[in-house]
Amino acid sequence: MSDTSTGTPEFPSTLDQWAAASRGTLIERLGIELTGVAADLTTGTMPVAGNTQPAGLLHGGATASLAETLASVAAQQHAGPGRAAVGLELNATHHRGVRSGTVHGEASALHLGRSTAAYEIVVTDDAGRRVCTARLTCMILEGR
Repeated sequence: MSDTSTGTPEFPSTLDQWAAASRGTLIERLGIELTGVAADLTTGTMPVAGNTQPAGLLHGGATASLAETLASVAAQQHAGPGRAAVGLELNATHHRGVRSGTVHGEASALHLGRSTAAYEIVVTDDAGRRVCTARLTCMILEGR
């Protein structure tokens, strides 16, 4: 997605714009779907099928990718047009395994500053049980 007059990327701010911007990326490959986009809370889902490790459990790296995606989108919303949010640090604690269904994630803002944004991401299974708790810190950069 780019502004045809300047050739620079447009700022995605709606679910449809984020879906378009995600085409051909890891977000699409993992089947992540954003369900809500805002600086203070971004939500989304990811299927377990296709995102498992050889033992049949949801891969921790896929779960971490969901967490980082949700918080990064939220941080980009906080940064706004003309600025970029880049991840500085991600940590994740995996609480339980999941073999099927869908996982649901919520990235909630912990800190929305001028140069950094931090989020707690809670990932749950279809029964609402916590699967993972993660935290992402992003740096806000001027001039995309």
